[in-house]
Amino acid sequence: MALKSTVYKATLGIADMDRPYYGEHNLTLARHPSETEQRLMVRLLAFALYADERLEFGRGISSDDEPALWLKEYSGEIRLWIEVGLPDERLLRRAAGRAENVVVFAYGGKAMEMWWQKEGTALARLRNLHVFALSDEQSTALTALADRNMSLQCTVQDSQVWITNGPATVLIELRELTHAAG
Repeated sequence: MALKSTVYKATLGIADMDRPYYGEHNLTLARHPSETEQRLMVRLLAFALYADERLEFGRGISSDDEPALWLKEYSGEIRLWIEVGLPDERLLRRAAGRAENVVVFAYGGKAMEMWWQKEGTALARLRNLHVFALSDEQSTALTALADRNMSLQCTVQDSQVWITNGPATVLIELRELTHAAG
């Protein structure tokens, strides 16, 4: 018998002074049996940073033809393709051809650094790609906020991200590895 996804519910309040975007979202996230809580929380962080009424979670880890998150226009065109983790360069090239913008939230400590050394030169050629790195400390602290029923507040100002669940607050300062030229 196949293992089933674990369902997480999150109430996410967002105050993004950099965009500006303010809103509250009631989200249901399915954590695939092979997905870690760390990856789940990075997906939630990505949602908070790019929140929009049309931003939705893809099938992600269980599908190669859908990202972790994406934003599609009503016409079906993909405006934003978001991946988390250490995706293959071929997948990102294909995504860059399909979407207006592609964003990667990379994490994983030494594995992330090795991935960037291997893939960075080829990825830098993709003009519509942004790659952001989370330190091990940041992704571990973010994971500590995970709960099956979460109530989180995300505040973004001057490229700093604070995520709180009430008693605990995590500061995220993303390091941009490469960015879209336009």
